[in-house]
Amino acid sequence: MTASIIDGKAFAANLKEEIARKVRILKELHGLIPGLAVVLVGEDPASQVYVRNKNKSTIAAGMNSFEYLMKDDVSEADLITKVKELNDDPAVHGILVQLPLPKHINEAAVIETIAPEKDVDGFHVINSGLLATGGDGMVPCTPLGCIMMLKDQLGSLSGLDAVVVGRSNIVGKPMAQLLLNESCTVTIAHSRTRNLAEVVGRSDIVVAAVGVPELVKGDWIKEGATVIDVGINRIEKDDGKTKLVGDVEFDSAVLRAGAITPVPGGVGPMTIAVLLKNTVTAACRQAGIDEPT
Repeated sequence: MTASIIDGKAFAANLKEEIARKVRILKELHGLIPGLAVVLVGEDPASQVYVRNKNKSTIAAGMNSFEYLMKDDVSEADLITKVKELNDDPAVHGILVQLPLPKHINEAAVIETIAPEKDVDGFHVINSGLLATGGDGMVPCTPLGCIMMLKDQLGSLSGLDAVVVGRSNIVGKPMAQLLLNESCTVTIAHSRTRNLAEVVGRSDIVVAAVGVPELVKGDWIKEGATVIDVGINRIEKDDGKTKLVGDVEFDSAVLRAGAITPVPGGVGPMTIAVLLKNTVTAACRQAGIDEPT
């Protein structure tokens, strides 16, 4: 068996087209243009590239994009003041503060300042609580993208055994909750789980999000399982050059899985697309109108 490759790039491109269509409808019927504000602190090159890509994608979808660049020595108070200004701006429907923040700033304090209805990253404790209790809050982008790809691949997930390897607040925990909401039987595993190979080996769905290069070995994978690899790790090859790998040993896993996401080109492209989706959802909720179908 050789797994089918889940093309996150193509999936994300289709989702962006769908978002652009909804934005056109919102403009025509309601005069509503969803707006996304991104706050970047410091000059980290990777974050700068990521923010530029978000800006391009937001504009391409017909939405308003607002960028706020702040120096890396900005005070926590000044950053929180900026977030409060964006909370009060009716043109801004989604707020994203690019992480990580400098060490002198309390990330939790900044995230909790974002109005929950504008928290398109889904990190606010209120949105986390709504997800955990089956409420209708904003859902973190990467896990939501993963669940969309799983449902596209498998249809109903009801009754399937799923393991999430990783327990972060950003991916692992919300991913497990989304799978529970789809009526999966869910195990949350991590780097200290005993008999990890056995846990993975009985799972119909494997979501790897632990941040350890190729931790999940290919021969652990159950025959025909669907594997979602969230990990993005840069490792050095024998020739001294580097390459990106996931948290799953792809070359061997592809021989056992039924379907698998590659790294790069799998989960990664979905994150920005789902961010745009969340911004449209947030704009419709704030305007008190139904999201276009």
